[in-house]
Amino acid sequence: MNAHMWYVEVLVADAAYHKDEPLTYESPTKLDAGRIILVPLRNKQVYAIVAGLVPKPAFPVKRIINIPDLPALPSAQLRLLNWLREYYPAPLGTIVQLFLPGSLKPIGVSSREATSQTPAIQLPPLTDDQKRALDQIQGGGLHILHGETGSGKTRVYIELTKKQLKQGKTSVILTPEIGLTSQLLNNFERVFGDRVVLLHSGLSEAKRRQSWLKALMNQEPLVIIGARSALFAPADKLGLIVVDEAHETAYKQDQAPYYQTAAVAAKLAELHRATLVLGSATPLVRDYYVATQKNRPVVRMTKVAVSGINHNHRAIIVDLKDRGEFTKSPYLSTKLIDAIAERLKRGEQSLLFLNRRGTARVIFCRDCGWQASCPHCDLPLVYHGDTHTMRCHSCGYKAGAPTSCPSCQGNDVIFMSIGTKAIVDEIERLFPGARTMRFDTDNKKSERLDAHYASIREGEVDIIVGTQTLAKGLDLPKLSLVGVVIADTSLYFPDFSAQERTYQLLSQVLGRVGRGHRQGMAIIQTYSPTSPLLHAVINKDWDKFYNSEIEERQRFLFPPFCYLLKLSCKRASDSAAQKTAERLASTVRNNYPDVIVDGPTPSFHGKVQDKFVWQIIIKSKQRKRLVEIIKNLPSGWSYDIDPMNLL
Repeated sequence: MNAHMWYVEVLVADAAYHKDEPLTYESPTKLDAGRIILVPLRNKQVYAIVAGLVPKPAFPVKRIINIPDLPALPSAQLRLLNWLREYYPAPLGTIVQLFLPGSLKPIGVSSREATSQTPAIQLPPLTDDQKRALDQIQGGGLHILHGETGSGKTRVYIELTKKQLKQGKTSVILTPEIGLTSQLLNNFERVFGDRVVLLHSGLSEAKRRQSWLKALMNQEPLVIIGARSALFAPADKLGLIVVDEAHETAYKQDQAPYYQTAAVAAKLAELHRATLVLGSATPLVRDYYVATQKNRPVVRMTKVAVSGINHNHRAIIVDLKDRGEFTKSPYLSTKLIDAIAERLKRGEQSLLFLNRRGTARVIFCRDCGWQASCPHCDLPLVYHGDTHTMRCHSCGYKAGAPTSCPSCQGNDVIFMSIGTKAIVDEIERLFPGARTMRFDTDNKKSERLDAHYASIREGEVDIIVGTQTLAKGLDLPKLSLVGVVIADTSLYFPDFSAQERTYQLLSQVLGRVGRGHRQGMAIIQTYSPTSPLLHAVINKDWDKFYNSEIEERQRFLFPPFCYLLKLSCKRASDSAAQKTAERLASTVRNNYPDVIVDGPTPSFHGKVQDKFVWQIIIKSKQRKRLVEIIKNLPSGWSYDIDPMNLL
């Protein structure tokens, strides 16, 4: 006689499952929603999450293979999963994978273990700024913590975490990149001991599984630290979510589902009625606007937390158009070279920053600093050498490339392309005895910044050269000089976020000095010495930058005044990609008359893996219209909803 059978809808965690609907399986026992099970899928076995019980179906179904002895996922995780399916559409198997580790092989965690007592360490007294911030961060919902570099935001996060632990609630503290977790982990482990759990995709499979199971099974509240994937840890009773360095582009997932970490964190905080803190010295314009529109707290911290020699730094601007400043080197001014020599004599460190992105294919005048921009989008035009034309990669505007500058009529209209290796070669020529290290995305794993952070901090390197990696969160006591080789380069990005990214990068890199350790100096080489944006950075006048930027975005209809969708197709020939893109653009215009369709245009990266790439940009006041468009896309198209940039 057959025992009674139950039937369950399940969400399978496998990227090979591309459909959007749950699957139905037979179960020998009644299972609650959120239980984790092992099921057959085609010719393999995969983990899945039970969505709920269903009546016996009219079609034959397979039976569940195994039910691990684990608690069900918290109900808030299931609700977050269902929200994600609607808000960031993607194949169901890919979304469910975010919520489960790659493997759940037994590792001896069979009962819920209590966490030992946290260590008692003496922290420095809170500054007045930190006390005020803690007074203002109260209750659930969004809080922007707008704290200058070195103002002690991490200390505020620690105090907020202490408060949550006393209330029996877990905290999740996020950092934008895996390489930055070690510094944060060290700060929190000193205070909270083994309550701290590290969770990110860079861990070994066994370590990641162990951390995930600890989050699921532990009865005591925890402190979960990691990159964006830590948001999906199965933590119950969540009281605090911190997104540190919330402006960083690394918080945007660059594969399906293309989620923005802050948006997912906001939903998770809402489900738990938790406090959400977005911390940054340079908040995203979008986040700041949303907070002010919703009357959410914007908490300001302006004072450096370390009581040191001098919290200010002197900023010197060098005009790159003045070739008299560059008699010793084509890249480094005499002022910068002399300042490096002085630091070497004093046994102090120098940091040379090069924002390499966006430096190619852009035309500008070296005499007056003019640069070609789109009359419709106010974005830099990109030069295409094959047709000798300039093109806007947002709306498709085209113009012939000028032979002389239309602003000053000068003939010194040039390209600009320089990399970190060229700078290191110059440094080795000028200072043959100096210990120099280079850090950028070309580094091998053993050469990356996190592998050498301790030796740099101890002063074993004299001159550090690099790109964006060096702008993030570094606290180097022996550093007293920052040189920005070309301040303007990210402004030449043909993108709506170019001004914001430039402000963020320059603010972050200048924030490496003036942190209270020693007298600091910054030398900024620029083609635009009178730029309002540059002076706003130097004077830390974020309000001036924000007001100018928000006005510009409203005028040209960019976020936060609309939602964006970027659609891309790759084809074997340029003409095939163009025709395919034109067909879809026409279809979208006909079927969705209430959205704005810009393009199609060649992508900024026009050829990828021998395929030609064209893109379409769609703007809408209603985000659900963009979701509808995604769900009706023909095959062969990729999409990015809420992109950080349009490149």
